Amino acid sequence: MASEVSSGAGTAAPQALPWNAPRAERPVSGRVLVPGSKSETNRALVLAAVADGPSVITGALDARDSRLMRAALLALGTDIGPLDASGTRVCPPAVLTPAPGPVDVGLAGNVMRFVPPLAALAAGRTRFVGDPEASRRPVAPLLDGLRQLGVPVEGDAVPFSVVGGTLTGRGATIDASASSQFVSGLLLAGARFPRGLELRHSGPNDADVPSRPHIDMTVAMLRDRGVSISCPDDSTWVVEPGPVAALDQRIEPDLTNAAVFLAVAAVTGGEVVVPGWPVRTTQGGDAIRDLLARMGAEVRLDGDDLHVHGLGGLTGVTVDLHASSELTPVAAALGALAEGVTTISGVAHIRGHETDRLAALATELTKLGARVDELADGLRIEGRGPGALHGTRLATYADHRLAHAAALVGAVVAGVSLDDVACTSKTLPDFPALWSRLVGGEA
Repeated sequence: MASEVSSGAGTAAPQALPWNAPRAERPVSGRVLVPGSKSETNRALVLAAVADGPSVITGALDARDSRLMRAALLALGTDIGPLDASGTRVCPPAVLTPAPGPVDVGLAGNVMRFVPPLAALAAGRTRFVGDPEASRRPVAPLLDGLRQLGVPVEGDAVPFSVVGGTLTGRGATIDASASSQFVSGLLLAGARFPRGLELRHSGPNDADVPSRPHIDMTVAMLRDRGVSISCPDDSTWVVEPGPVAALDQRIEPDLTNAAVFLAVAAVTGGEVVVPGWPVRTTQGGDAIRDLLARMGAEVRLDGDDLHVHGLGGLTGVTVDLHASSELTPVAAALGALAEGVTTISGVAHIRGHETDRLAALATELTKLGARVDELADGLRIEGRGPGALHGTRLATYADHRLAHAAALVGAVVAGVSLDDVACTSKTLPDFPALWSRLVGGEA
């Protein structure tokens, strides 16, 4: 049985670690304990930092992104114990204070977009820096929203500075078509703004906000803590000023991280079980169930155990992943291994993720021998089964999801190697060992 993941990941950018992806010699079967959701962990930490009393977060993810969040909140004056799945205690300060040194966002979208609104509550200047790649991740719409609320901001990309203690406004209109995190970041702090927050999204050609389940998660977590938040329409959120109630929370497993483990059962004809799968969730990663079932795997939820059983070859599908775009790399890898055409749409915004994921996936899958067309908002992959692919060295672009996709292909295609697997420490620090045990038949 696979052991539970326990991270030793720090906050510094990990050194690149080349890795030969293990190939499955038989159908992959096992039970995989997936650590807590990054999205829930970081939202819970932020809300605990502005709550009206101490709280305990159980099942918190201990990985680079959540450690960066913890370090950022510590810098603003919050008292947070070590990230521990058995319980992390958070004691909010009476008043947030500006960070004494630069806040390192790494390459974490949650940190670069959730923490600046908190810094706006701290009277003084807080500077944000990050990994070299961080400057390419969009953050300007969030910073523009803060400016509309009266907050002086220097810069429109990492590095930038926020001068807090100056909030005067209530309303802001931003273009959130590149990331739902622009909305979530402002909403998470909105109840602590002196006049609350009335936030509106206005995108080009009425472009919708992507990854809606992540906003649903934010709204649900705010309401659980007694925050008055309403949604008059699909593009408007109104948060009334008031306290954020302290609340102990248990974090769900990260369903997007689980996707690659479930997918390897589908492509090898094996069976993988992920325990703790929620019956109801706001995590976009839950869409992996429908995707695998449509491609030809057997998917069954037994209590809170999710079973995926591969029944043979997979078939291509047409899928809109606008609401669950984090699944795109695994979905693209599945498309390359399937028979028939897989078309992924609705994910133009992932060009602004850790890397331009569409360009990177098209480049790397083509290197394997796949036939891939890069679309304006997705990918078209002509799958001809694993036998049409060949081993090669794949680039991961410092992107954990691309590393997952490469490992998945490597499970059924001999000779696949990654230029860096250490990037998986972003959300799943023990991925190489956990994957090797599962694929090698030891899980």
